[in-house]
Amino acid sequence: MGWLADETGLEKNAANYVPLTPLSHLRRAADIHADRVALVWKGTRLTYADYATRATRLASALARRGIRPGDVVATLLPNIPQQAEAHFGVPACGAVLNTINTRLDADTIGYIFGHAGARIALVDTALLPLAEAAILKMEGTAPQIIEVCDQEAGFTPRGPYLDYEALLAEGDPDFAWHLPQDEWESLAINYTSGTTGRPKGVVYHHRGAYLATMANVIAWRMQLFPKVLTIVPLFHCNAWVQPWLVPMMGGTLVCCRDVTAKAIYDAIADEGVTHFGGAPIVLNTIINAKPEDRRPFDHVVEVFTAGAPPPAATLAAIEPLGFNVTQVYGLTETYGPATECLWKPEWDSAEGEARAALKSRTGVAMAMLDGAAVHDSHGTPVPRDAAHLGEIAMRGNLVMKGYYKNPAATAEAFKGGWFRSGDIAYQTPDGYLKITDRAKDIIISGGENVSSVEVEGALMHHPAVSLCAVVAKPDEKWGEVPCAFVELKPGQTATEAELIAHCRARLAGFATPKAVVFCDLPKTSTGKIQKFELRAVAKLMAQQK
Repeated sequence: MGWLADETGLEKNAANYVPLTPLSHLRRAADIHADRVALVWKGTRLTYADYATRATRLASALARRGIRPGDVVATLLPNIPQQAEAHFGVPACGAVLNTINTRLDADTIGYIFGHAGARIALVDTALLPLAEAAILKMEGTAPQIIEVCDQEAGFTPRGPYLDYEALLAEGDPDFAWHLPQDEWESLAINYTSGTTGRPKGVVYHHRGAYLATMANVIAWRMQLFPKVLTIVPLFHCNAWVQPWLVPMMGGTLVCCRDVTAKAIYDAIADEGVTHFGGAPIVLNTIINAKPEDRRPFDHVVEVFTAGAPPPAATLAAIEPLGFNVTQVYGLTETYGPATECLWKPEWDSAEGEARAALKSRTGVAMAMLDGAAVHDSHGTPVPRDAAHLGEIAMRGNLVMKGYYKNPAATAEAFKGGWFRSGDIAYQTPDGYLKITDRAKDIIISGGENVSSVEVEGALMHHPAVSLCAVVAKPDEKWGEVPCAFVELKPGQTATEAELIAHCRARLAGFATPKAVVFCDLPKTSTGKIQKFELRAVAKLMAQQK
């Protein structure tokens, strides 16, 4: 490769320039931390030497089965070691990793299979029926299914598909990894519902993922050899890049297939977990744990939380238990966390509501992000006075490449040279962002984005429904849940339970309405539904519960 010389007459060469990629973290760890434990799941303990060998075998086996650079390999897996292995093995053969939300409905998964063009799908035994149903609904060529049997969780292979371990046995442990020649090469594609009914494919590049690993280490106050519990689903923004991050620090990734208070306490007490991330519902799970599920531990666990500001009562209850909570904010489009509520030493004496007010701010740009600001409708920064509202805008290396096969949505998101988040906030004089309202059509339930358009579409398929609107209703457990307001066709009848069941057959559980109100919908003179009135009603419903 030839490089143009700069103004000094010096040029890039193989000695002074290597494209950034998070794959380098595992290659390095396998060399210098070969005997350290890299992955833990119940009785499974993989050293870094084991981890790298298995990832290499996966890359080789995929290549032998015809996967070429740029092809997409999907996963439909819970938080188990094989999902972590895919984060290295898939891109190590040059393929693009597509980790799919296991809570989605078959129709949406089928759309993702077809839109991404997945050639192979690694599927957990328990999720094979879902994958099979998705394939029946998809357009295009179906991916070849590889069954991943989690024997640690008590599963046995169901067949008739090739088993994951048999696939690895096909691979060459000396296979040469495909490393990017350009940092801009695609690493992963993650689908997000956003504000439309169909999900959009968010494409990550190697440079962004590499720098995101560093940004998270700084914000999370990590030292060498952390032990990170996989509470954030590995399919969600690639678990905020945690699988790529942990090898950089020589740490241990502790898998958690089912998130329960007992599983969290056991992992902290038995494995010495030092860090995890999760939505506020996880904090409440810990706080409300049964006495028999609690375990003593003698260190502070650093917790990233996102999705909603932690309430004062939650912070007051969880911090004395041994957890230090930091709010972070981001989107799928920003590799997960992109801002952090950076805590300053001069605030250490703050208590109660004052402490919660400081901790509940959305925060400042994380390291490696060029900027995070609040812009008005013209793309101009609003005054930093904690009063003027605008849209959160971000730019820098922690922003996606764009939306796959969707140039119009990409252009709209990058209008004015910034990524437009769709979230409304103000900015304080010291530079901290504070979200005041989520993008109007998005409901964040248990950390998952729910598109109101998608839910409304499901409701409209019911023969009795004439018109509907779905908004967020505050919920103590989930943060927000979908609440549907419905107008029925003249002469038609339907019950709340009937409509909820109708939606549950078409949507993921978290996207299903938890309440249905039958009423005449408020509209403007042009017939547009006035959702702000419905949000007020839903809020009142939550208060009266």
